[in-house]
Amino acid sequence: MAVPAKTKDAAPKKAAKNVTTSVAVANLPNKAVNVQPVLNQQINAPAPTQKFGTVSQRLPIGLADNVRLESVQMLNQLLVDTMSLRDLYKKSHWQVTGPTFYQLHLLFDKHYEEQSELVDTIAERIQILGGVAFAMAADVAENTLIPRPPRDREEAPVQISRLLEAHQIILQECHEIAKKADESGDDGTNDLAVSDVMRANELQVWFVSEHVVDSPLVHAK
Repeated sequence: MAVPAKTKDAAPKKAAKNVTTSVAVANLPNKAVNVQPVLNQQINAPAPTQKFGTVSQRLPIGLADNVRLESVQMLNQLLVDTMSLRDLYKKSHWQVTGPTFYQLHLLFDKHYEEQSELVDTIAERIQILGGVAFAMAADVAENTLIPRPPRDREEAPVQISRLLEAHQIILQECHEIAKKADESGDDGTNDLAVSDVMRANELQVWFVSEHVVDSPLVHAK
C-alpha cells in the first residue's frame, strides 16, 4: 500500500505556530519581564514615620496621650531589662558547668524561651499604646539597668547569683509600673506587669534559687 504524500501546507503550519509563540513572549508586560528590587532606599529616605519617644494617635484605646506616653517610657525600660535577662539566660545555658550541668542547661534554656515570649508581649503593648519599642542590641546595652556580666565562663553559683539580681531589678520595676498604671487608669499595662511579667519572673526566681540552697545530698544534718 502506498504511503500518502505529505501535504504542502504541513511545514507552514508548524512555522506559523512558532511565530505565534514568539509574538506572545514579546508582548508580555515590561514589569513581568524586568523585575528589579529598588535598593538603598534608606539613603534618601524621608522623615521617619514616627519619632522614638512619642506616641501616635492612631489607636482609640480610651487613654489620654500623657498616660500612654508615661506607660510607654516605663515599658521600654522593662523591655530592655527583660532582653538583658533573656540573653543572660542564654549565656548561662551555653557556659554552665559542674555536677548540675544537665539540669541547669535545660532550665536556663527553658527560662530563655519564656523571657523571649515576655519580650514580645512587652514590645507589643508598647506598640498598642502608640509608642515605639526599643529593638536593637545597642539600645539595650545603653539603657538596661542590669549589670553586664564578664565574657568569661563562671561557676554555676555565680551565674545563678547574677540571674537572681537581674530578676530582682525587673520585679522592682514591675511593682512600680503596676502602681503607676493603676493610678493612671492604664489597666492593660497594669495587667501585663502583674499577670505576665511579675508572675513569670517570680516563678523563675523560685526554680533558680533552689539550686543554691546549701542542702546535703546523702546525709541529713
